[in-house]
Amino acid sequence: MAPKIYINGKLYDKSEAKISVYDHGLLYGDGVFEGIRVYDGKIFRLKEHVDRIFESARAIKLEIPLSKDQLIDAIRKTVEANDKKNGYIRPLVTRGSGSLGLDPRKTSDPQVIIIVDDITMYPPELYENGMELATVSTIRNHPNAVNPRIKSLNYLNNILAKIESIQAGCLEALMLNHKGEVAECSGDNVFIVSKGVLMTPPTDAGILEGITRNAVMELAIGAGIPVRELSMTRHDLYIADECFLTGTAAEVIAVVKCDGRVIGNGKPGPITRQLREGFQKLVRS
Repeated sequence: MAPKIYINGKLYDKSEAKISVYDHGLLYGDGVFEGIRVYDGKIFRLKEHVDRIFESARAIKLEIPLSKDQLIDAIRKTVEANDKKNGYIRPLVTRGSGSLGLDPRKTSDPQVIIIVDDITMYPPELYENGMELATVSTIRNHPNAVNPRIKSLNYLNNILAKIESIQAGCLEALMLNHKGEVAECSGDNVFIVSKGVLMTPPTDAGILEGITRNAVMELAIGAGIPVRELSMTRHDLYIADECFLTGTAAEVIAVVKCDGRVIGNGKPGPITRQLREGFQKLVRS
């Protein structure tokens, strides 16, 4: 069955889902989005995702023409219309169509779009054996330029990092911030385990505060694992006992090598496995 795409209150077949070529989301990447998962027919942390898209919109002075409750209802109805029990939801809001100029005052009619489809981030064997990262030269956006806490349609920063990692033979890029500290990957948050303590960069390190990141931190605290948000360098990854990534699409995936250095014993570690299993139970509970 072809996906049904929601655009401004109506459902369209994928081939008929269209917006103006003058939309500033297309012309300038002017808009915001979220990635959400549905597991066994249940949408994971929908309220948190909707809160975040509204925060992103406020940060770029974009008025979403729906209330939070209306957007939640639209997402649920789009999932139902697609009969999708397990999949990926992409709600996005563009600035709307306008002229060939940057002035957002010359745009009108913001487009609210909801896509429900499948997504596969990494091959299954990487979840079993772990993956490799490469540090890239493309730094994460400076918070005073385009703040990484805004999940905007302008993803060129992440894409440039992804291109570099692929050229280095890795599927994911480790991105540093403007201070040379570890920020995040091109699409995932980063965690390490050292001496039994779970550590991850804080939001002021230039990261997106991931919904999955927060869920995993809650799981760790509930399991009695000490959790710290603190600045770290690549050195901390190189000497860590374990490393893993989190993200809506990626979920929880181990990292066993970074920049050619083997992390820990080169296999997914016990805390990584524990938190991955805990996350799988959480999303289906």
